[in-house]
Amino acid sequence: MDNDVSAGSAGSTAILGRLALGLTLLAFGAGATGVIDNVGATDAAALATWVGGVTLFVVGLLEFRAGDGASGTAYAGLGAFWFTWGTGVGSEVSAEAAGLFLLLWALLALTLTAASSGTGVLGQGVYGLLCLSLLLGGAAAFAGNEALAKAGGWVGAVAGLLAWYGATAALAKWPTFTGRAAGRGVTATG
Repeated sequence: MDNDVSAGSAGSTAILGRLALGLTLLAFGAGATGVIDNVGATDAAALATWVGGVTLFVVGLLEFRAGDGASGTAYAGLGAFWFTWGTGVGSEVSAEAAGLFLLLWALLALTLTAASSGTGVLGQGVYGLLCLSLLLGGAAAFAGNEALAKAGGWVGAVAGLLAWYGATAALAKWPTFTGRAAGRGVTATG
């Protein structure tokens, strides 16, 4: 791509990123809760791989190209997480390895939470809830505790709803709770 050609506005790619993250978290969270009969978290693997993994990674690269290192880091990092998780579903790993995987990625979510300070409830809330969801999932894997896994799924689903709302609010000009008009100054987190 020619360097003089825009890779798309940071706002439009961030909205796509928030939608991809929201849908992936909703699918994973709903599956982990067991709220829908015969649907588990592993059923979200294809969505996690392509929407959560590939789409978020590409959005991250576009954000880097547009000069937004924070959003680029968030989306590329989350894309790597979801691609790795989605392609690893069904692999034989120990509970400890699965727990360690989730806890290590919780560190990325913690970094994103800290980095999104001042972006408002939606931005910091999505990453904070994602971090909590991964911590609960990791603890559940180590302890073999289904109730913790379900709680992590519910927290992940709420994070997905927040991400979805943030993207929809930016497109529909709804309130974003950041103190600025919806659809203006859109970032990966707000």
